[in-house]
This record gives sequence, structure tokens and C-alpha cells, in this order.
Amino acid sequence: MELGFVGLGRMGSHMVERLLGGGHRVVAYNRSPEPVSRAVAKGATGAASLEELVRTLTPPRAVWVMLPAGPPTEEAVGALGPLLDPDDAIIDGGNSYFKDDIRRAEGLRRRGIHYLDVGTSGGIWGLTHGYCLTIGGERAIAARLEAIFKTLAPLDGYGWMGTHGAGHYVKMIHNGIEYGLMQAYAEGFALLEKSDFGLDLRAIAHLWNQGSVVRSWLLELAEMAFEKDPKLTEIRGYVEDSGEGRWTVQDAIEKNVPAPAIALALFARFRSREEESFADRVLAALRNAFGGHAVRRRE
Repeated sequence: MELGFVGLGRMGSHMVERLLGGGHRVVAYNRSPEPVSRAVAKGATGAASLEELVRTLTPPRAVWVMLPAGPPTEEAVGALGPLLDPDDAIIDGGNSYFKDDIRRAEGLRRRGIHYLDVGTSGGIWGLTHGYCLTIGGERAIAARLEAIFKTLAPLDGYGWMGTHGAGHYVKMIHNGIEYGLMQAYAEGFALLEKSDFGLDLRAIAHLWNQGSVVRSWLLELAEMAFEKDPKLTEIRGYVEDSGEGRWTVQDAIEKNVPAPAIALALFARFRSREEESFADRVLAALRNAFGGHAVRRRE
């Protein structure tokens, strides 16, 4: 298939590479030109502007937007709307707030333009392992673009969740769960590190992944982090949040659904920006390992 792609950051550039490897034609645009040049070197067609990207694509067009949630995505979708024709489609694969998806979809519907919100999970490992995709919007349009999803995802790694907003809503809850899982691992390893037994945290992370009920990919990443730096001495325990955890807690409050583990995990990230702890260095190491998120190095 043919796809326009806007946003060539950590995940976006890898997604383009995976699509090219799957035989798709990708027209790539990024605000700064260097990532476009790298994509062209791998086989993409470069565009110097959104206007050129749209002109280069054959109707009915599909344009994937892979930008940070908030103003960057809002501006890109707003700019693409007037450039596209009826029956074209915009796919937001970032981490937008699901209520923003519902609003954008309605605005684009008036122009006859389709909109899909696709929660995308996989981080910097998605190029080789594939991306888990939760799709919201018109089911017929999701089916029309299924070849794209099939290339990006591993086997059984994509699914239609429901109407507009459903894809990003499911991804929001996914990320809230992720907050709780990471916090539990961080606190557990902090206790192990403080014990009097001189424990090998890398060995324990590896052992727990051999049939234990707490085995997971996050534990594999913890093992890798401890192997590289057993005490995580090079990482500050400063842990950002990118919005989804806050939205999950807000949604829990609106629906009167108790979600104490997720809420406390979010608050722990707030606290991490005020003081140091070993648990927070674990969190920072895990985010760096699975998503390439920046860590703050000690002076």
C-alpha cells in the first residue's frame, strides 16, 4: 500500500523502516529535514512539506501522524484537513487524549475525511518485534488500511476496538496499567537492594522470568539494566510522565472506579522529581530500555 507518514522521531522512523521492509510505499515528512533524508536512504519518498506529501500520494490517500500528543498533533491534523480530499484518511498513531480524537473525527467528517486513532505500543523495540495496535474509528476504513496494520504489528498484534476514541482510550488504560506494573517492580527491587544478603538483582530478574507468575518483558529489561549497571549509579531517579497515567486516573475519578495502584504510581513519579531513591532509578532505567526515553545522568 501507499502511506504518507508525518513525524520521524524515535518510533516514527522505525515504523517507516518496518513499512518499507513490508513492501509499502511511504512518503515521509518531518519538520526537520535530516530524518527525512535518513528515511529516503532506506527507500522512502521524501517530502519537504505537508503540501508536497499530499500531492505525492494517490487518492484515496492515507496519512499517518506520529507526533507528541497535544499541540504538535493538533497542528498537523489541522493543517492536513484542508489539503486532503473526501474519502482520504488521517491516522493518529501517537498518544492523543481520546476525547480529542472524538472532536477531531467530527470536524474531519464534515469534510468527508476519515479519521482513525491508533494506540501504538512497542517503543524502540517495535522495529524488530512489531507494534501492538489498538484501532478506533470507522471499521470499514480500518479494514481498508489493514495491510498497514498487518505489517506494523506482530501476529495477532492489532485489533479494532470500536468507534472514534476507542483506540486511544484502550491505549490510555494500557499505559496506566504499565505505570502500576513498573512501580511494583521498582519497589520490589528497592527492597531487594536494601536487604542484608548482598543479592544479585540481575540474576533475580532473570530467575523470575523462568516460569514465575511475575515474569514479563519488563523483567527482561530490568535484567538488561542491572547487567549494565548493577546499582544504576549513572541514572538519576527522575521519572517523567507523558500524560496517559494522568488521563487514566482522571477517567477513573469520572467513572467512580477505584484505581489506587495506578494513582499511587502516578504520584510516585511526581515525588521522584523532588528526591532520589533506588526505585526511581529502576523506573528511569526501564523507560530508557523499552522506549529510548532520555535519562538524567549524574554529574
